[in-house]
Amino acid sequence: MSSRPGGAALLLALLGCLLLPALAGAAPALAADHPPQLQSRSWGVIDARSGDVLASHSLNESLPIASTTKLMTAYVAMKEMPLDKIVRAQPYDAEYGESLMGLRTGQRISVRDLLYGLILRSGNDAAHTLAISAAGSEARFVAQMNRYAAALGLSHTHYANPVGLDQKGNYSSAGDLMTLTQHLLREPAFAEIADSRSAVLRSLHPRRRIESINELLQMAPWVTGVKTGHTFGALYVEVGSGQKHGISLISAVVGAWTDEERFDGNLALLEWGFGQYRHALPIRRGQDLADPEIRYTGGELPLRAQQNLAVGIRPGQHVQVRVDAPDEVEGPLLKEVKLGEATVYVDGRKVGSVALRNGRVVPKASSFDRARAFFADNWIPIAAALFVILMIALILRYQSFRRKEARREVW
Repeated sequence: MSSRPGGAALLLALLGCLLLPALAGAAPALAADHPPQLQSRSWGVIDARSGDVLASHSLNESLPIASTTKLMTAYVAMKEMPLDKIVRAQPYDAEYGESLMGLRTGQRISVRDLLYGLILRSGNDAAHTLAISAAGSEARFVAQMNRYAAALGLSHTHYANPVGLDQKGNYSSAGDLMTLTQHLLREPAFAEIADSRSAVLRSLHPRRRIESINELLQMAPWVTGVKTGHTFGALYVEVGSGQKHGISLISAVVGAWTDEERFDGNLALLEWGFGQYRHALPIRRGQDLADPEIRYTGGELPLRAQQNLAVGIRPGQHVQVRVDAPDEVEGPLLKEVKLGEATVYVDGRKVGSVALRNGRVVPKASSFDRARAFFADNWIPIAAALFVILMIALILRYQSFRRKEARREVW
């Protein structure tokens, strides 16, 4: 038996169809005002440029961090060894289930390729080889890790191994992990490694291609890294980063209960963080930012910005552009020569610089132009010198006249 809906039911259904889009549109606005609330033990998101904390939970709680320990392994290795150094893979007795990049004992490999295996594959064998190669033993390398941690002000961090296995005395906090990542991402070589979805290990023979296990890199085109981690004690850990519209953010989720929670949580934190900024373009490509005078020939030479420089700013922040350029230039100058620099500051912190280049050719000044400019620039001292010469000449002439008169009187 079938029945048709009554008038009241039809009206409610129609109202529901009208209200659902409005409610759906209201949800992002609410999310923009309040950071996502994750179920993980600790989490946070910071401005990678300034280190300002945008949102956090238990930011400074010391917790096991699994393979995000390898962030400090990478930091120490890069400080202690050149990237192109060739080392030999050390024997590593792995337990079942450990992450490995698949090194063979004695295999020759560069420090750079070991770092790719460390970050993309979370290779425990790569961490062990880096430690032995840099310090001679894991114990000495761990001591270096702790010294660097103290130097960076990571007061809620201590290391017991370079791999990240659960061990007493191996811990950090979401805040310290993001601070360490902030320092690492300032190194172009590390930033390139962390942002790689795959890599070819060119120092190996034959070459090998490896793929990243960091699923966050696949979730949005603007994600730039960084590192995963998982053990029974630490649960699931992820340090993430992203960049768009001149804004760079770093996120961390420590102690997530599921694999999905750590990736989705980082993505939500980064997306929310980007929503706290507005896009500003204080420097535009081709913008005339300085007009130094042209020596000898006169006139001004426009110096224009080589490219756009976009920044992200939060409410209450102030943007300042400082220009460093000469007051005067001299030919000959070809077009598009770098003659200055414009730097953008947000609340007094430098966020980027753009070269200033001349917009036209400046020919070499002629001898006539140089002479004319010389007299124009120095007419006062020249006039004063001529006056002095004239006075001296008059005085000498007068003295000569007086001597002649004196001789005439004697005769």
